[in-house]
Amino acid sequence: MRAGDELPPLEIEITRTLIVAGAIASRDFQDVHHDAELARAKGSPDIFMNILTTNGLVGRYITDFFGPTAVLRALAIRLGAPNYPGDTMVLTGRVEEVDGDTAVVRVLGANGIGRHVSGTATVRVPPSASGGPS
Repeated sequence: MRAGDELPPLEIEITRTLIVAGAIASRDFQDVHHDAELARAKGSPDIFMNILTTNGLVGRYITDFFGPTAVLRALAIRLGAPNYPGDTMVLTGRVEEVDGDTAVVRVLGANGIGRHVSGTATVRVPPSASGGPS
Protein backbone atom coordinates (compact mmCIF):
# COMPACT_ATOMS: atom_id res chain seq x y z
CA MET A 1 0.00 0.00 0.00
CA ARG A 2 1.42 3.34 -1.10
CA ALA A 3 0.22 6.92 -1.31
CA GLY A 4 -1.34 7.41 -4.72
CA ASP A 5 -2.78 3.88 -4.96
CA GLU A 6 -6.28 3.94 -6.48
CA LEU A 7 -9.06 1.69 -5.22
CA PRO A 8 -11.24 0.16 -7.93
CA PRO A 9 -14.68 1.76 -8.29
CA LEU A 10 -17.64 0.11 -6.59
CA GLU A 11 -21.09 0.55 -8.14
CA ILE A 12 -24.03 0.34 -5.76
CA GLU A 13 -27.56 0.30 -7.12
CA ILE A 14 -29.81 2.50 -5.01
CA THR A 15 -33.05 0.62 -4.46
CA ARG A 16 -36.03 1.41 -2.26
CA THR A 17 -35.22 -1.71 -0.28
CA LEU A 18 -31.63 -0.55 0.37
CA ILE A 19 -32.83 2.88 1.50
CA VAL A 20 -35.58 1.59 3.78
CA ALA A 21 -33.52 -1.31 5.18
CA GLY A 22 -30.60 1.03 5.96
CA ALA A 23 -32.90 3.46 7.74
CA ILE A 24 -34.53 0.70 9.77
CA ALA A 25 -31.19 -0.95 10.64
CA SER A 26 -29.85 2.37 11.92
CA ARG A 27 -33.12 3.16 13.76
CA ASP A 28 -33.70 6.25 11.65
CA PHE A 29 -37.47 6.38 11.38
CA GLN A 30 -37.68 9.77 9.66
CA ASP A 31 -40.47 9.51 7.10
CA VAL A 32 -38.29 10.89 4.28
CA HIS A 33 -36.41 7.57 4.32
CA HIS A 34 -39.42 5.26 3.91
CA ASP A 35 -42.59 7.12 2.87
CA ALA A 36 -42.49 8.57 -0.65
CA GLU A 37 -45.73 10.53 -0.23
CA LEU A 38 -44.54 12.26 2.96
CA ALA A 39 -41.09 12.84 1.45
CA ARG A 40 -42.77 14.62 -1.51
CA ALA A 41 -44.90 16.66 0.89
CA LYS A 42 -41.65 17.89 2.44
CA GLY A 43 -40.21 18.92 -0.93
CA SER A 44 -38.20 15.86 -1.93
CA PRO A 45 -39.00 14.07 -5.20
CA ASP A 46 -38.81 10.69 -3.41
CA ILE A 47 -37.42 8.93 -0.36
CA PHE A 48 -33.64 9.23 0.02
CA MET A 49 -30.78 7.43 1.75
CA ASN A 50 -29.77 8.45 5.26
CA ILE A 51 -26.22 9.33 6.29
CA LEU A 52 -25.79 6.21 8.44
CA THR A 53 -26.42 3.95 5.44
CA THR A 54 -23.91 5.95 3.40
CA ASN A 55 -21.45 5.69 6.30
CA GLY A 56 -21.84 1.90 6.30
CA LEU A 57 -21.41 1.62 2.54
CA VAL A 58 -18.22 3.70 2.63
CA GLY A 59 -16.89 1.52 5.46
CA ARG A 60 -17.73 -1.61 3.45
CA TYR A 61 -15.93 -0.18 0.41
CA ILE A 62 -12.75 0.36 2.44
CA THR A 63 -12.76 -2.97 4.28
CA ASP A 64 -13.70 -4.96 1.16
CA PHE A 65 -10.62 -3.55 -0.57
CA PHE A 66 -8.13 -3.91 2.28
CA GLY A 67 -9.42 -7.31 3.42
CA PRO A 68 -10.93 -8.97 6.46
CA THR A 69 -8.03 -8.10 8.79
CA ALA A 70 -8.32 -4.35 8.08
CA VAL A 71 -9.58 -2.21 10.94
CA LEU A 72 -11.48 0.97 10.15
CA ARG A 73 -10.14 3.50 12.67
CA ALA A 74 -11.98 6.66 11.59
CA LEU A 75 -14.47 7.79 9.01
CA ALA A 76 -15.25 11.44 8.29
CA ILE A 77 -17.80 12.03 5.54
CA ARG A 78 -19.94 14.85 4.22
CA LEU A 79 -23.12 14.37 2.20
CA GLY A 80 -24.03 16.24 -0.96
CA ALA A 81 -26.58 15.20 -3.60
CA PRO A 82 -29.18 12.75 -2.23
CA ASN A 83 -29.26 9.08 -3.22
CA TYR A 84 -32.72 8.41 -4.64
CA PRO A 85 -34.18 5.04 -5.69
CA GLY A 86 -33.35 4.00 -9.24
CA ASP A 87 -29.93 5.67 -9.30
CA THR A 88 -26.45 4.16 -8.96
CA MET A 89 -23.75 5.44 -6.65
CA VAL A 90 -20.15 4.87 -7.69
CA LEU A 91 -17.57 4.92 -4.90
CA THR A 92 -13.94 5.67 -5.73
CA GLY A 93 -10.93 5.99 -3.47
CA ARG A 94 -7.28 7.00 -3.40
CA VAL A 95 -4.68 6.36 -0.71
CA GLU A 96 -3.58 9.83 0.38
CA GLU A 97 -0.98 8.95 3.01
CA VAL A 98 0.59 5.93 4.66
CA ASP A 99 2.24 5.77 8.06
CA GLY A 100 3.42 2.26 8.90
CA ASP A 101 0.37 0.00 8.80
CA THR A 102 -2.14 2.88 8.72
CA ALA A 103 -3.49 4.60 5.63
CA VAL A 104 -5.74 7.59 5.03
CA VAL A 105 -7.98 7.06 2.01
CA ARG A 106 -9.87 9.84 0.25
CA VAL A 107 -13.33 8.54 -0.74
CA LEU A 108 -15.81 10.03 -3.19
CA GLY A 109 -19.25 8.75 -4.13
CA ALA A 110 -21.18 10.11 -7.08
CA ASN A 111 -24.65 9.44 -8.45
CA GLY A 112 -26.60 10.68 -11.46
CA ILE A 113 -27.18 14.14 -10.00
CA GLY A 114 -23.76 14.83 -8.49
CA ARG A 115 -21.44 14.05 -5.61
CA HIS A 116 -23.30 12.17 -2.89
CA VAL A 117 -20.46 11.73 -0.41
CA SER A 118 -16.88 12.86 0.13
CA GLY A 119 -14.50 12.28 2.97
CA THR A 120 -11.65 10.28 4.40
CA ALA A 121 -11.24 6.89 5.99
CA THR A 122 -8.36 5.94 8.25
CA VAL A 123 -7.67 2.23 8.11
CA ARG A 124 -5.11 0.00 9.83
CA VAL A 125 -3.90 -2.83 7.63
CA PRO A 126 -1.77 -5.54 9.26
CA PRO A 127 1.41 -6.24 7.24
CA SER A 128 0.14 -9.59 5.91
CA ALA A 129 -2.83 -7.82 4.27
CA SER A 130 -1.17 -4.61 3.02
CA GLY A 131 -1.46 -3.83 -0.65
CA GLY A 132 -5.09 -4.73 -1.04
CA PRO A 133 -6.59 -7.91 -2.42
CA SER A 134 -4.73 -10.23 -4.76
